[in-house]
Amino acid sequence: MGSAFVKLLIKRAAYPLVIDKLTYAGDLSRLKDVKGEFTFYKADICNQSQIDKIFAKEKPEIVVHFAAESHVDRSLNKAAPFIETNIKGTLALIDICRKHNIRRFVFISTDEVYGEVLKGSSKESSIFKPSSPYAASKAAADLLVQSYIRSYKFPAIIVRPSNNYGPWQYPEKLIPLAILKIIEGGKVPLYGKGRNIRQWLYVDDCAEGILAAVNKGVTGQAYNLGSKYESSNIKTIRLLLKVLGIKQNRLEFVKDRPGHDIRYSLDYSKAYKDLKWYSGVEFIRGLKYTAAWSLENREWIKSKSGEINKLYR
Repeated sequence: MGSAFVKLLIKRAAYPLVIDKLTYAGDLSRLKDVKGEFTFYKADICNQSQIDKIFAKEKPEIVVHFAAESHVDRSLNKAAPFIETNIKGTLALIDICRKHNIRRFVFISTDEVYGEVLKGSSKESSIFKPSSPYAASKAAADLLVQSYIRSYKFPAIIVRPSNNYGPWQYPEKLIPLAILKIIEGGKVPLYGKGRNIRQWLYVDDCAEGILAAVNKGVTGQAYNLGSKYESSNIKTIRLLLKVLGIKQNRLEFVKDRPGHDIRYSLDYSKAYKDLKWYSGVEFIRGLKYTAAWSLENREWIKSKSGEINKLYR
């Protein structure tokens, strides 16, 4: 998501400053096509002195905060890094932004802060009911940003996207994990019976929505970024197998993860009305492009296999 946003900024003639810790999921090869068109610092947002020096040198005016531990399964195995990065890291970054009088701060939250939605769709005003340590850490950071907006007039905007997919996604998430398993000749694992429903948003559409929030969003407001395409996990993977020309017998149902939310769904009418944004990439088209890109870049995907197998062994 972050690299797609950086590429979009460069396409719009901006020169971004990128700060990333480059954890297991970070990879600068995502930006190889725009090398030399941005400034990069390897740094941890939890290290305030390090970030302070960067801000003092570069003097940014707008900060878009993507940095996070983001995988639910990992948060269930070990929650501490999620508390450290997602909550403490967000607080550290807010404090630095206040010190340097940042003009606009955009926090990238998630649809998971709302928890499962059995009927209807979550609005920006819906209550938070996070189910996993990951979702709880993002909800806490979201609320922290809200508190600074109210208490200190902090110039922040919150964006809550639905499930992203597309090229360069680290293969621990559903769609790229399925592609990795197919490339390796194995079976695609699905939790439970695969009936959990997600709302899918192509990553470039998400980047456009975030930029719309930067340019048109109102300070203090939150915006949901979703799409009209909702699908059960089993339906999504069956469609992916069909796109790849793979037989449907490559599915493997595995023990469900704890607290697995049945359905997420965002009402994104506010973003459509106020930001003039909507998701333009139909799911089947985005899935075909993602599959084709993955096959062309199978060596990059396979290079992540060792780390993935440690998680799912």
